[in-house]
Amino acid sequence: MGLLNFLKKKRRQPAISNEDRGILVFENTSEVIQAENLLAREDRSIRVMGPPPEIRTGCDLVIEFPLIEALEIIRTLESKNVYPLKAVPVTGALLEPVDIFFTRDYGRFLMVQAANMKLTVEKASSTVVNVSGGGCPDVPYLASEMVGKTLDAAPAPRSIGHTLCGYALQLAYEEMKRKCSQ
Repeated sequence: MGLLNFLKKKRRQPAISNEDRGILVFENTSEVIQAENLLAREDRSIRVMGPPPEIRTGCDLVIEFPLIEALEIIRTLESKNVYPLKAVPVTGALLEPVDIFFTRDYGRFLMVQAANMKLTVEKASSTVVNVSGGGCPDVPYLASEMVGKTLDAAPAPRSIGHTLCGYALQLAYEEMKRKCSQ
C-alpha cells in the first residue's frame, strides 16, 4: 500500500477506545517515521500523535496503537531493528496523547497545522496560498512547488521533501484534502 493511501486510510480509522490504547515512545522522530512505515505495511491500526507532556523524551511524536497488539507490534519493530524506548498503556487523562492537528478557519481561507508546519488554502478554489513553519532547509522549496496550485495539482510533500518538515507538511496536506472534500 502506498504512503498516500495509508495516510488517507489512517485518517478514516475510528479512534481506539480509551481502555485499550497504548503509546509507543521513541528517542527521535526518524524512528517514529520508520516505525509508522513498517506498521503501515502490515495494515496496523495506528495513529501518529503528539506525546503527553508527562512522557515527552525530546521526540515530539508517539504512535498510538491497540494495546492488545502490543507484543506483535513490538516484535515487528524489533525484527527490523527499530526499538521503542517504551510502550505505555493510556490509563488516564494525564497520559492522553495530543492531536498534532490544529485547524483555523479564516473565512475565505482555511489553515491546517500539523506539528510545526502550516498549510493554508483558499476554500473556494482549494488553491494553496501559503506554506510556513518548521526550520528545515527544504521548506522554501516545498512552498515554491505548492503555492499557487490546487491541492489536486500540487505535489505531495513527501514526494519532494526529505525532512521532518516535509513529513509534517504531508500530514497537513492530507488533513487539508480530507477537510476540503467534506
